[in-house]
Amino acid sequence: MKPEYLTEEAVNQFIDLALKEDVGDGDHSSLASVPANKVEKARLIIKDSGILAGIEMAEKILHRVDPSVQVNILIEDGTEVKYGDIAMLVEGSAQSILTAERLLLNCMQRMSGIATHTRKLTNLLEGTGAALLDTRKTTPNFRIMEKWAVFIGGGKNHRFGLYDMIMLKDNHIDYAGGITAAVQDTLRYLEETGRSLPIEVETRNLDEVKEALSVDGISRIMLDNMSTEEMKDAVQLINGKVETEASGGIHEGNIAEVAKCGVDYISVGALTHSSRSLDISLKAY
Repeated sequence: MKPEYLTEEAVNQFIDLALKEDVGDGDHSSLASVPANKVEKARLIIKDSGILAGIEMAEKILHRVDPSVQVNILIEDGTEVKYGDIAMLVEGSAQSILTAERLLLNCMQRMSGIATHTRKLTNLLEGTGAALLDTRKTTPNFRIMEKWAVFIGGGKNHRFGLYDMIMLKDNHIDYAGGITAAVQDTLRYLEETGRSLPIEVETRNLDEVKEALSVDGISRIMLDNMSTEEMKDAVQLINGKVETEASGGIHEGNIAEVAKCGVDYISVGALTHSSRSLDISLKAY
């Protein structure tokens, strides 16, 4: 089951904007050098190891450029791949293949890198009960692809944007005059606007955890940049009353220890802002 944000309209809008950015008034290199009626083949070659992501997107890009292009997917999204694997075969207008090439590779290389990083961290969480979340630390106008890649890699998507969840972070709390005031104002806002959104509150120490627990209406407490000892104490204080999420400075080297604190979720911004892209090529054959 795909995430709700992966609507046909959203995906096509992304492709159209990306093609407009890249193609402009024409792929003049291809138009100038390759005959319009030339039919050719290409294959997608993996030149790295990791988790494949974006193969379905690549097909959508090719068909958006030219619905007549034939695509044969050999390796599905979410599959572990290695150097030399052939993930997809393409046949159709040479001009169309060349026009779509860079966009599909940009998406697949970036998405596969994120999926690979995500899979590595989710494997480290196996058996702990904690789920891995992404964040809004995404590339502008590329969020849909990056969050899809996290999903393919086995992670869970946090809120997609500012509109589908209330998250009261440190600056919100400081500007509002504290956790209690921020939450009470939020509940009033939701009632006045007729919205029903879950509320998450970021806490920086045990005193703030205690204050968050004293206010009704919160569904999740974020434990931000806490030591593992402080986090364990916080989880004991919360005692299952609301969901818990660990965040801040979490990476491959400490994520297992964080999970052992008993939190429900662990959010890692590095999934989308620091993952290394996989090397993938589309070559004629």
